[in-house]
This record gives sequence, structure tokens and C-alpha cells, in this order.
Amino acid sequence: MEHSNEEKLLRMKERYQNIPVPEAARVSMAAGIERAKKEKRRIQMMNMTKRTGITAAAAMAAIVIMANASPVTANAMEEIPVLGAIAKVVTFRTFEDANNNYEAKIDIPKVSINEKDNEKVNRTIEEYANQLIAEYENRVAGDQAGNGHYSVTSSYDVVTDNDEYLSLRINTTVVMASGAEYVKIFTIDKETGNVVSLKDLMKDKPDYITAISDNIKKQMEEQMAADDSKMYFYNTGEDAVDEFKQITGDESFYFNENGEIVIAFDEYEVAPGYMGAVEFTIPKAVIGF
Repeated sequence: MEHSNEEKLLRMKERYQNIPVPEAARVSMAAGIERAKKEKRRIQMMNMTKRTGITAAAAMAAIVIMANASPVTANAMEEIPVLGAIAKVVTFRTFEDANNNYEAKIDIPKVSINEKDNEKVNRTIEEYANQLIAEYENRVAGDQAGNGHYSVTSSYDVVTDNDEYLSLRINTTVVMASGAEYVKIFTIDKETGNVVSLKDLMKDKPDYITAISDNIKKQMEEQMAADDSKMYFYNTGEDAVDEFKQITGDESFYFNENGEIVIAFDEYEVAPGYMGAVEFTIPKAVIGF
């Protein structure tokens, strides 16, 4: 009986294996198998890419670690050429003082271009700062504030840093009976390392003083006409000695993001004190840039 059952099962298995498969079903099965193979290969590629990304990240991390840990590697990486001169401005020293009614805080910056200190520029900046310090110390020594208050605060910020120029703006506020703002901008030619004046920049444009002065006057008129709160020492109807007539070529200036020259004036220089330190942007067409 047991032998008979085994023979029966073998015959059933043989009939099952010999069942003809329809062509459509065979094609569908083959397509399914191919899709399964492709999916397997896709998963394998994803895993390989993931492992490669992890390896690349690890390699980059190793480079960063080596650059920080090994002076030799760091020096070698510094030899990689870069486009344009790289400028860096840091605080060289700070003069601070608080004495009865007097106080001062004067930050003195230092400029380096391509990691080399610009000694000529830094000397000029320090001389300017020393003038502020000397003036403060003279007032303290002479007790010119008396029972009042006298303070000097001077800080800096970079207003231009492009391929050709670096402009460092020194902002100084002096407070006694009232406050006054002073602006000094050092515009440095990155190629030569020299401070460039407006006269230097315009040496090939003999009419620049008239052209720029006329444009500033026009801006003054337009601003005063559009806003009653604005006031400049121009066209006041009075023959005042402080009436703005023209620039000298020694004014502080910098380049904005559009490459236009911006000329800065101290408080009280071309406008009443409530206007603060004022600036005028000169269109390129005015000076043929």
C-alpha cells in the first residue's frame, strides 16, 4: 500500500512538471525574472555609491586633519594657487582708558595681503590712530572736559574687498558737549599694496573734480527738494564760508558692490550735525568708468 502511494505521488509530480506553459505566461515570467535581476543590480550600485561617499568623506576629513596636524602638509596646501589677492584685517591692538570724566576705546587694525603684513599701510593706519590717542591724552592732561564728559570711540570695518581693492573704514565718534562723527577710509591697491587717493585714481581724468562736485551738488539739491528734513551746506541763500563748492581730491572713498565710487564726508563737513557723516554715490557715467 505504501509502495503504491509513492508510485502515485511520482506520477502526479511527473504530470505537474510536464504541464505546458502558455507563451504569454512564459514571457511574463521571464520579464519578472529580468526585473528582479535589474533591481538587484540597482541595490548593489546604491550600496557601492554609499560606501564610496563614506570613503570620500573620510578622505576629506583625513585631509583636514592632516592640514591641522602636520605643518608640512599645511604648508604644501598653501602653495595651491588662488584667484586674486586675499586680504585679511585683524585688530592689531586696542587703546583703552577710563579716567574720571574721560574714556576712550580705539581699535587699531592691521592689514595683510596674501598672508604678508602690509607694513607701509599699517604704519599709516597706526599714525592715524596715534593722532586720535594723542588728542585724547592732551585733553585729559589739560582737563578740557572740566565737569563735563569726553569720550573717543574708534572702530573699523571693511567696506570694499574685491579683486583689485580693499577699503578699510575707520569710524570715530567724539563726544564732549555734543557728538561728532569722523570717517577715514584707507583704499588699498592689492597689486601694489599702496593706499590710493582719489587724486591717484583720477590722474588720467583732468576734469574729475568739476564732474564729481557738480554731481554731488545735484544730489544735494534733489535730496533737499524731496525731503524737508535733509539739509546741506549748498544753495542756502547765504554767503557762508562752509558752503560746499567742490571736492579737493583728498576725500575718503570706497567702491560699492556695483563698482561705483562712494565719497564720504565727516559730520559738519557738508551738512549740519544732525545729518551725521554723509555719503554720495557717484554714477560711473559721471567719471567715465
